[in-house]
Amino acid sequence: MDVLRIEELMVDCVVGVYPHERNASQPLRVDVEMRLDTEPAGVKESFSSTVDYATVASQLVFLLRSCRFRLLETAAHVLARYLLAPPAPAERRAQIDSVVVRLTKPGALRGFAVPSLEIERPASWCTIEIETKPFGIVDVIHETKGAGIYRLNVAPGKGIPLHVHRQMRESEMVLSDGLLCQGQPCPPGTVHRWPRDAAHTYHNPTDRYQTILCVDSPRFMEEDEIEVDGEPADVPAEAPWGPIAGLG
Repeated sequence: MDVLRIEELMVDCVVGVYPHERNASQPLRVDVEMRLDTEPAGVKESFSSTVDYATVASQLVFLLRSCRFRLLETAAHVLARYLLAPPAPAERRAQIDSVVVRLTKPGALRGFAVPSLEIERPASWCTIEIETKPFGIVDVIHETKGAGIYRLNVAPGKGIPLHVHRQMRESEMVLSDGLLCQGQPCPPGTVHRWPRDAAHTYHNPTDRYQTILCVDSPRFMEEDEIEVDGEPADVPAEAPWGPIAGLG
């Protein structure tokens, strides 16, 4: 099997159990190996037959910055599950057959040594729960005590009504092209971090599914999805990360 690698991806994020690790970000090095058959992409010269490493890198950065992991083990398994999940309806990419995820904390032992964790998992290991919602379907990627990672697949002509959260904080990255957020076009890679009580909404005016990668902290609570009337909140989007900046 062919191997597509992303090496030396450096992300400042929260990973650790000690008080000084819970209150500040620290650098984490991410190395991933994605095994799949790349011959169809080599023949067709199409991303739909392979994996776009720039897009994957931006999504891994989003997940690590949006979650506050206590253990390297949790972070590694979340990233592995996300990479091995079947492509969302809106995604044009190949299924990954297996992954190796290596996480390294260069500053954890203050220069005395460098701890790391490496896991390897096949696609058969990753089972995803699917929930049906009025707006479409939700893929439950992973849930911990402190966070839930979901893919929200908005069906053609459907939308997520204007709503707020009183308890959850929500970070969302748009994965596909054609979605409206707060009534405005929202290109792939756009990230919003919704504070509590910030009203937000999405609409899919296209004839195909549109997908949002969502992190809820704490994990999703149905009773905290509160529909409201009025105007959407004015919450600016984050600038696209690294090599994704300027890419459509």
